[in-house]
Amino acid sequence: MTRLVIVESPTKAKTIKKFLPNEYQVEASMGHIRDLPESASEIPASQRSKEWARLGVNVEDNFAPLYVISKGKKKVVDGLKAALKDAQELILATDEDREGESIGWHLKEVLNPKVPVRRMVFHEITREAILDALKNPRGINEDLVKAQEARRILDRLVGYTLSPLLWKKIAPKLSAGRVQSVAVRLIVTREDERRAFRSGRYWDLKATLSLVDDLKRRFDATLQSVGGVKVATSKDFDEATGKIAKGKKVLLLDQAQAYALRDRLLKAAWSVAEISERTQTRRPAPPFTTSTLQQEANRKMRLTSRKTMDIAQKLYENGYITYMRTDSVNLSTEAITAARRAVESRYGKDYLSPTARRYATTSKSAQEAHEAIRPAGTQMRTADEIGLTGQEAGLYDMIWKRTIATQMADAQITTITAMINADDAVFQATGKRIDFPGYFRAYVEGSDDPDAAIEDQEVLLPPMKTGDPLKCRQLEPMEHETQPPNRFTEASLIQTLEREGVGRPSTYATIIGTIQDRGYVSKVNNQLVPTFTAMAVNRLLEKHFPDLVDVQFTARMEQTLDDIAEGNADSLKYLRDFYQGDQGLETQVEAKAQSIDPREVHALTLDDLQARVRIGKFGPYLEQQNAATDEALRVSLPPDLAPAELGNETALKLLQQKNEGPAPLGRDPKTGKPVFVLTGRYGPYVQLGESNGDGETPRRASLLRGMKPETLTLETALNLLQLPRDLGKHPADGKQIVANVGRFGPYVKHGDEFRSLAPTDNVLTVTLARAVELLNQPKARSNRAPAAALREIGKHPSDGQPIVLMSGRYGPYVKHGEVNATLPRGTNLEQLTLDAAVKLIAAKASQPSSAKTARKKATAAKKTTTKATSTAKATGKAAVKKPAANKKPAAKKPASTPKPISRPAAKKKAG
Repeated sequence: MTRLVIVESPTKAKTIKKFLPNEYQVEASMGHIRDLPESASEIPASQRSKEWARLGVNVEDNFAPLYVISKGKKKVVDGLKAALKDAQELILATDEDREGESIGWHLKEVLNPKVPVRRMVFHEITREAILDALKNPRGINEDLVKAQEARRILDRLVGYTLSPLLWKKIAPKLSAGRVQSVAVRLIVTREDERRAFRSGRYWDLKATLSLVDDLKRRFDATLQSVGGVKVATSKDFDEATGKIAKGKKVLLLDQAQAYALRDRLLKAAWSVAEISERTQTRRPAPPFTTSTLQQEANRKMRLTSRKTMDIAQKLYENGYITYMRTDSVNLSTEAITAARRAVESRYGKDYLSPTARRYATTSKSAQEAHEAIRPAGTQMRTADEIGLTGQEAGLYDMIWKRTIATQMADAQITTITAMINADDAVFQATGKRIDFPGYFRAYVEGSDDPDAAIEDQEVLLPPMKTGDPLKCRQLEPMEHETQPPNRFTEASLIQTLEREGVGRPSTYATIIGTIQDRGYVSKVNNQLVPTFTAMAVNRLLEKHFPDLVDVQFTARMEQTLDDIAEGNADSLKYLRDFYQGDQGLETQVEAKAQSIDPREVHALTLDDLQARVRIGKFGPYLEQQNAATDEALRVSLPPDLAPAELGNETALKLLQQKNEGPAPLGRDPKTGKPVFVLTGRYGPYVQLGESNGDGETPRRASLLRGMKPETLTLETALNLLQLPRDLGKHPADGKQIVANVGRFGPYVKHGDEFRSLAPTDNVLTVTLARAVELLNQPKARSNRAPAAALREIGKHPSDGQPIVLMSGRYGPYVKHGEVNATLPRGTNLEQLTLDAAVKLIAAKASQPSSAKTARKKATAAKKTTTKATSTAKATGKAAVKKPAANKKPAAKKPASTPKPISRPAAKKKAG
C-alpha cells in the first residue's frame, strides 16, 4: 500500500518526490479539477432549464455553487482515483493560501476517499520543510475554503450579471468584474486627467561653473530667483489652464527675458553665498511580497506581472524560492541567520547590520505565519551556484539581493547644497556624497547594477566655502514644458490597487492580463492606455452602478472576504445582502436594463471635443453633423489613437479626410488613376482609383509584412497593385509562372505547383530565373526534414511518457504520443513549463477529432484489420476476437451531484 500525495503541478510533484520515502506516491491535479461552468455546454442537462443555471450558482438555494469537472480534467481525475485505490492514506499538499486550500477541498470532495485524509502545508520546497510538514499535518481549513468560495461566487455574480447588460447596451464580448472594473476606472480616470491637462511653458538658466583656482572641476547650478522673486517651475502651474496658479508669486520667464538675463549675468561676478550639508540614513526595503516583486520586476526587467508570476511559480516549484503568493514581509529566524551569514562572508562584518533586522507587515490581511519571498533553504545560494539562466536567473538574483540587503548596514549619505550669487540672481548647486554604501553594495531599487547605481547616485561638488569666487564657464537658457500626469504602468497600477486595498496581490497578474485581453487596455511603451470602449463601459458603470467601481466600496468588500476567511463574518448573509433585496445587484440590473438608453451609452461626449465618439459594431468612430447637408459624417478612429491624444485638431483632420477623401499617393502612369493608401478593418492597403458606387470594386492590395503606410512610396504601391505578377513562361513547357502572396506568405506558381519564397526573396522583385530555380526544387513537404525536437519538457503525469517541444512547418508545438498541441502566439519557448504543456495537451485531447483525423484513424484501423485477416489466412487460423474473461456488463451508476460546503438550510417564509 502507498501513501498518495497530491499537489497542483508535475514540477512541484517531481521536486517533492525527492524528499519523501519510497512508499509515498506523488501525483499532480494540474490545478483546479472542478469549477463553476464556463459555458452552457458544461452545465449538466438536468440543470439547464433552471433559471439560475447560466450563473452556475443557485441563488434560490443559499447560493449553492454548481461545480463541474473542468474541461480536460476528466482523465486527471480518473488517474487520481486509480492511484487512490491502492493508497492507505491521502495527503493533500496543495499551496497554503486560500486557493490552494480550495483545490485541496475540491479534491477531497471529488475523490471521496475511504482512507484517512491529512493536509500538509509548507512555504518552501526543501527537505527540511517537507519532512516537517509531514510530521505536523492538519485538517482542511473550512474558513479559508468558504472565503475562497464566497470570492468565486461573488466574482461570478458580478461578471455574469453585469456583462450581459454591457452586451446589450454597448457591444458583444465585453465583460465587467468586481476588481477589473475598478482597475479600468483608475486607468480611464488618469486618461481623463491627461485630456483635461493644459501644458505651460517656462524658461530658466543652467550655469556651468568652476572655482577660479580649479578650472578643471566643473559643476552645474540652476537659477532659483531673480531680485528676490522665485523663478517659476512646473509646480507653480495650474494643470487645468496651463498658466501660473492663482496666488503664486513667481517670476515667469519667456524666451526673450531668459536670453536678456543670460547676457546680463555673463558680465556679473559669481561667488559662493552659502554652503550647507545634511546627513541622511537610508535603510533597506523589506523583502519581497507578491506585489512588490511584480512592481520591481516590471521596473527592472520590464516583465509583465503575469510573466513575473509564471517565473516565480517555476522557481518555487523547483525548490529555489519560498511561496510566491504572500503579503507578509516576515522572515523566519533561520532565513535571517542564513542571510546574515551570507552578508558577512561576501561583504565583511562592516556591512552587517548591528542586530538582526525584522520587518512588520502593515497589511491588515497579511498572515504573519507566512513568509516573504526569499531564497529557499538556509544556504542562500546565488543564481550562478544553482545554475539558473535567462529570466529565471534575473528574477532569482533580484530576490536574492533584496533578501541579503535586509540584513545589511544602513547607507550613510551626505547632501551638499551651495547657494551662489550672480548680481541679483541666485543659483543652486546640489551634490551628494555616499559616506558608507551599506546595503547599496547588494541592492538598489530600480537598478540592475548596485556598483553602477552607487556611482550614479554620487554627485560630487568641489570643496567650497562661503565667499569663494567662481568662474561661469557657460550659461544656457533652458525651455521647459509641464507634463501631464503619467499613465499607469503595471508597477504603478499594482501599487495603487494594493494601497487602496482593492483585490489581493495574488490576483493582480490575472486582473491586468484580463483587462488587456478584453480590449479595455493596450500596453504602449510599458504604459497602460485605455481604449474608447473602456471609457464607454466605465461611463456606464460610473453612472448606473457607482458602488461597483468605487475604490472604497470594493476595498470594503475585500475586507469582508478577509473577515470570512478568519471566521468573523457569515458568507451566506453577505451574498444575500449583496445580490438580493431591493438594493441588490440583481434588482439593480433588471431595472437598469429597461432604463438605460443604448444611444446614450454608445456616445462619448468628451470635454471640448466638438465631434462625438461613438462605439459601433466594428469599434469606435467619430460622428459630427455636416452643417451644409445636415447629414452625419462618420469616420473610424485609428486603433492606436489614445483617448487623450484625440483633440479638435485631430478630429477635424480625420473628418476632413473622410469628407474630402484621402490625398492620393500619386497617379498610375498607365491609367491616370489616383493611388491611395488606406486603412481598413484588417489593416492598411493600397487602392487604385476611387469607389464610384457603380458596383465595381477598385483594385486593392494589402501591404506586406514590415511595410508602413507613412513610408510607402508610389513605386512600391504600384508594384503591390500588380500582384499577382506574371514572371514569364517556364522554359520546359511554356506555361506561365506567377508570383503572389497567399495565406502562408509569398510564393511562385507554375500550373498546380507552388513553392514558397525564401526570406531573402521579395515577391515584388523576384525574377523568372529565381522562380524556375525554386520550382525545380522538390516540394517542401517531401523534401523537408521531419519536425525537429527542440527539447524534452518532461514526463506526462498520467502515463510517464515524454512531452516534447517540436519545431514544425507552421511553428512550434508540443507533442505527447499522438496528440500535438500548437503553442499560443507569443509563447516564450525557453520559459515553457511542463505544467503549461500538460494543459495544452489536455485541451487539445478534449477537442473532437476533425474529419481528416477521423479518416486517418479509420484508414489505420482498416489496414490493421486487413493485415490481421491476411495473417490468419496465411496460417490457416481464423481471426476471432476473444471475449474478456469473466466480464459482465457494467451497471450504470446514477450521476452524483457535487457536494457544496455545508451551509444552513434556507429559511421558510412566514405565513
